[in-house]
Amino acid sequence: MVGITSFGAYVPRYRLNRMIIFGSMGWLNPVIITNARGEKAVANFDEDAITMAVAAGMDCLRGIDRSGIDAVYFASTTAPYKERQNANIVAGALGAGEQIRTADFSASLKAGTTALLSALEFAAANPGSKAVVCAADCRLGKMASTQEMVFGDGGGAVAVGDGDVIAEYKGCYSVSYDFVDHLRGANTKYDRMWEERWIRDLGYQSFIPEAVNGLCAKYGLSPTDFDKVVYPCYYGGARKKINAMFGEDPAKVQDDMLATVGDTGAAHPLLMLAAALETAQPGQKILLVSFGSGCDAMWFEATDAVSKMQDGRGASRWLARRADLDNYQKYLVWRGMAPPELGLRGEVDKETRWSLVWRDRKSILGLWGGKCKACGAQQWPAKRMCVNPDCGAIDQFEPVYLADKGGTIFSYTGDMLAASLNPPAVYGTVSFNGGGRTVLDFTDCTVEDLAVGNAVEFSFRIKFYDPKRDITNYFWKAIPAVEEVK
Repeated sequence: MVGITSFGAYVPRYRLNRMIIFGSMGWLNPVIITNARGEKAVANFDEDAITMAVAAGMDCLRGIDRSGIDAVYFASTTAPYKERQNANIVAGALGAGEQIRTADFSASLKAGTTALLSALEFAAANPGSKAVVCAADCRLGKMASTQEMVFGDGGGAVAVGDGDVIAEYKGCYSVSYDFVDHLRGANTKYDRMWEERWIRDLGYQSFIPEAVNGLCAKYGLSPTDFDKVVYPCYYGGARKKINAMFGEDPAKVQDDMLATVGDTGAAHPLLMLAAALETAQPGQKILLVSFGSGCDAMWFEATDAVSKMQDGRGASRWLARRADLDNYQKYLVWRGMAPPELGLRGEVDKETRWSLVWRDRKSILGLWGGKCKACGAQQWPAKRMCVNPDCGAIDQFEPVYLADKGGTIFSYTGDMLAASLNPPAVYGTVSFNGGGRTVLDFTDCTVEDLAVGNAVEFSFRIKFYDPKRDITNYFWKAIPAVEEVK
């Protein structure tokens, strides 16, 4: 039996009320008031598609042995690299081994479900194998556009295999069309969309029913047979018409999160699926449908093991962990839409030494440390000699993945002189749980949120961006520990 073995999600901490956007840009395009309800999730200045995919993957892999991962797939239409495999960065951050299969899926908003289908086929063809699919997007619309109002940032992740399955994969049906509703060329920063009636009537209202009916005809089902229905569509009228296919019970259709997160692109079906699996009951039939250059329709059935993974992972805790972003100009700066003056300190050339990155890739990507086999001392970064003065053993270490261990604050400060897109820059010394200590940046917090001894988690973030060479460098930062949502 092949299917989903775990799930995860990620929604950035900051939320921008859409009326703030309208208040700033409504003078230019008053029509955007029609999409001004609710709020959208906004990635922090040090987040992008890769970091959000890693966060979703970390949520998915909580309590799961990384050594058993055989493939990592990454899906996004906003990946930072065109020629450097983004999935390898995600795999390294998740602590997966290097003798695995990786792949990037892009260029379509159904890339997330296409990656999931590929992972399921990989697991079916290779008994005992496990694959992880991480999807995230950070799409941009021009100021005063419908896209700016509707788009949100976020990620979703799914682990698949043939053991400990929580949702059995039963079948799929796909349609693929060169239907251009949203378009972004290779050198284009902002999304461009065609006429809305075209997208709504010929797109969503045509392709989603075709995929669903095709799936049902293929397996002898009716749309009303499904207990949970997951599909993206931010057009309210079209959504009502599509919902009518699934019977009279509106509760079976998963909330589209438009009012709380926004449309997260390639990640949205997996993000919504994670939310659906949080409350799924054994035996329930789950329909997952994506949209973008066609549709993928997928049928899952929850097993008795689904309750084992309903332990706080998924979308709910991230939705509860929120903070208002009450400054539209800050949003523009964070997304690179308005260039700020950072002073001379912000003009330092940040050349990347790839040979150094290669040598230290385990420490950088996965925050791998070492544990002395002789005395048990844990340290980061891993070195040949034990730091315990009473030990001093040489080459007696086993690797330890520290990114999911957490730690405590040893010291911290706020620095108004350091160049930062969210001043003051906050950094300090963090003690790893189990031993070891290092200096890290703090993020998703203010100085007032911190105190010596407080618990922290580690979050994979953008360390710095080199605009001259278009290189994004990543490392781990500390965030205040997230309380579980009960």
